[in-house]
Amino acid sequence: MADTPTITTTRRTTGALCGLSLAILLSSLGTSIANVALPTLAETFAAPFGQVQWVVLAYLLASTVLVVGLGRLGDLFGRRRLLLAGLALFTAASALAGLAPTLPLMIAARALQGLGAAAMMALAMAFVSETVPQERIGSGMGLIGTMSAVGTALGPSLGGLLIAGFGWPAIFLVAVPFGLAALALVWRFLPADRASAAVARFDFPGAGLLAATLTAYALAMTMGTSAFGPVNAVFLAASAVGMALFILRQQRAAVPLIRPAAFHRAGFRASLAANGLVATVMMATLVVGPFYLAGALGLGPAGVGFVLAVGPFVSTASGVVAGRLVDRFGARRMALGGLAVMVAGALGLSVLSALLGLAGYVMAIAVVTPGYQLFQAANNAAVMGGVGAGERGVTSGLLVLSRNLGLITGASLMGAIFTLAVGTKAVTRADPAAIATGMHMTFAVAAALVLAAFILLAQSKA
Repeated sequence: MADTPTITTTRRTTGALCGLSLAILLSSLGTSIANVALPTLAETFAAPFGQVQWVVLAYLLASTVLVVGLGRLGDLFGRRRLLLAGLALFTAASALAGLAPTLPLMIAARALQGLGAAAMMALAMAFVSETVPQERIGSGMGLIGTMSAVGTALGPSLGGLLIAGFGWPAIFLVAVPFGLAALALVWRFLPADRASAAVARFDFPGAGLLAATLTAYALAMTMGTSAFGPVNAVFLAASAVGMALFILRQQRAAVPLIRPAAFHRAGFRASLAANGLVATVMMATLVVGPFYLAGALGLGPAGVGFVLAVGPFVSTASGVVAGRLVDRFGARRMALGGLAVMVAGALGLSVLSALLGLAGYVMAIAVVTPGYQLFQAANNAAVMGGVGAGERGVTSGLLVLSRNLGLITGASLMGAIFTLAVGTKAVTRADPAAIATGMHMTFAVAAALVLAAFILLAQSKA
């Protein structure tokens, strides 16, 4: 009988981590799995690309602009309660998207799915920091980082297989049984919330300003299909004005959405900036990689999908190991180590792919991916490790926000650099040598961005 509490505690922790891991996996998968279906959806609904792309943008916008506010709501009103609501909404919206008879209904369902994903991403990481003992927080963050990386990288290849075997509805319906499983695990193993705080404590004007600001920035980065034009510039200027107003609001609010003092924590701003830069680079592997594999190396869809699966495979193998390294050697040292490995991997994607072709590309991916895993586990552990219980939701929301903004910026910025280096907007019809040149130039810039993140983090106060 003396061992029963230990067994119960271990079982509860394991069950909770399984539920949280599923939540992160599903939310990350939702970010990337629909991209591969856009041509099919355009044909099915007889819609132009400008309309169909909102199947992706609606999810990305909702999951980005609301994540900080939902994290703060979880801190105030109960993280378990809000995580369960997010999982239920994500699961129901996944079913609705898979069964949608029209494109507008599908886009609406994807926006609801993104809303659920925002709660899942913000609150799952917050729960890890209080579920796992402090001395093992690196391992917990390594597991979460693995699920996030696998979900994002697996989306295109899994989506292609599901569409080929079962049709486009399968890319949405596949999330339903896993969403129900995550819902059951969270309900069973996460501790009940304490009494909720008063609604008046939530900074609704601040949350609205932040959501509008982030929406403007996301639209500035995603509107249009070719070049940065006047509309993009207007949205970017609006986001700058919105951010200034949001900062002013947070300085004057009695109970701000984000406490300004949080940004004075040692290394906090550098960690968020590095997180965004790293996400920008990782998005380049998803945006540029397929064009290089198909256009320069001549691989067919099956070959491209097989090579893209290397990233998720390496992520699965390296994530937990990365977490254990963080626990043993410390978060700051391992964050810098992960960035150093990523610099080498990004240079490999630029240089080795030029020298060795496919073999060089695979070798470089096998370097950059574990570097990313190590950085993610260490950086998340460093940020979440010293956060008080009442600030965990909003802090994890800020981590997710910096990552999502990096992904959005990466899709736009790295895609523009690639197109510029190729020398034509019609990349699919470009010469293989030009595509290879675009690949090498893009990842030379990527290596510089990761190096900037390394310098930023190294110079910040520990």
